[in-house]
Amino acid sequence: MAKLMKDDLFEAQLLRAIGYAPYGGADAGECLATAGQISGTNLDSWHDAWKATAARLHERAEASAVAGQAASARSGFFRAANYFRTAGLFAMGTPADPRLAEAHRREVDSFRRGAALLAVPPEIVRIPYEGSFLPGYYFRAAADEAPRATVILTTGYDGTAEELYFANGAAALERGYNVLAFEGPGQGAMLIDRGVPIRPDWENVITPVVDYLLTRPDVDPARIALAGLSLGGYLAPRAATAEHRLAAVISDCGPYDLFDATARRLPGFLAAQLPDGNHALLRLLDRLTRVVMNKPTAGWAMRRNLMVHGLSDPLEFFRVAPQYSLKGIEDRISCPTFVCSAEDDDLSIDASKLYDALTCPKRYYRFSSAEGAGQHCESGARVLFHQHAYDWLGQVLAPAAHAVPTAPSRGPAGRLPAPAMTVDAREVTRPAIARPESPEGEMRARDGEPRLVRPKWFSFFYMARAGRSDIAAKRA
Repeated sequence: MAKLMKDDLFEAQLLRAIGYAPYGGADAGECLATAGQISGTNLDSWHDAWKATAARLHERAEASAVAGQAASARSGFFRAANYFRTAGLFAMGTPADPRLAEAHRREVDSFRRGAALLAVPPEIVRIPYEGSFLPGYYFRAAADEAPRATVILTTGYDGTAEELYFANGAAALERGYNVLAFEGPGQGAMLIDRGVPIRPDWENVITPVVDYLLTRPDVDPARIALAGLSLGGYLAPRAATAEHRLAAVISDCGPYDLFDATARRLPGFLAAQLPDGNHALLRLLDRLTRVVMNKPTAGWAMRRNLMVHGLSDPLEFFRVAPQYSLKGIEDRISCPTFVCSAEDDDLSIDASKLYDALTCPKRYYRFSSAEGAGQHCESGARVLFHQHAYDWLGQVLAPAAHAVPTAPSRGPAGRLPAPAMTVDAREVTRPAIARPESPEGEMRARDGEPRLVRPKWFSFFYMARAGRSDIAAKRA
């Protein structure tokens, strides 16, 4: 894919913003025009350019609303919401940058004004959670209150409930699902407005969400699915290890083990000392990490990570990262599970290991660069992702094939008996098309299920998914 920006991280986030165009969250021309105003790796330039575009669109949307042009107003508000989110993205970090809170406030305001103009506006919900609440939106596929299959959407490190509408919600609504998009600890308003850090045991977050859904007459209790993207691709299957009222799970480009995914970006001799090895080498790693953290784009991932986890010490991040692992608990997931990775994404490079370890009905797909879907979370190719993931989900949740689960909501550490409904991946999905000339196109069968084998190489990064640090440049 041809590059649009010089910096890899800026390029990735531009593609993320543009990728919501099919669902009303962007227009390619205005995104490219905004990108053209950004200088090098200047974070202020990034913020100011996207903020200006978002503010202009918001103002025009207000004018359309006053004129009674609901469709134009909704489109403008939605695009402004996505661009306000994009403007504030690189303000994530510690100490807190006030521009993040402002951008988030304006994102929420723009999104809610746009959502209010949908044919069926969402409910703004507060889900009871540990003496407080989780914020979210509940969307109905139709104005009636007929019980329907419902998809819970959970985001990752730097997403919001508003973004989830564009990332997965609109596509689910098009297919007749109700949608609950929410923010858990360490996400969106929970982090930015209330300072609640993330937690690894997402089952203790999802169980109150399922409890809430089961109070609603418009939810089919036997057909509740959970979809997570990015770090949410870990959080969703983690929740399913204990919350057995879920009928299906989608894990999109999540880490199998967060420590492995982040430590492999470090020089091997330093990574080998984590978490509590040679003190001199750990001090060296700490100094090098802090040097990288001071770089605009190369250091952003770690600055963001520390904010999300409520930490100030980069080495402490590597000490808590092992808690975010699915190793050894995969067999506790009993519902059908869709796992995917993307060719050029190092965060999900071990997704096939999760797939291999699952004992439930399952499906694995590796999105390729040849399809235009090789970036993290298939940025710029969400339509293709939805075709694969939601076609699978549609057959898993088909009413005629589905029985009410009999498993308890919370069970012992061991894997619970399989639910009454069973799914053979060969019957509900088609294998990826192999490209004979490409090593990535090799097809193999595992347990009778066709899958696409990932290559035996991967990109080598240090502190950021995109954007090489000086350390990496010296070793290259």
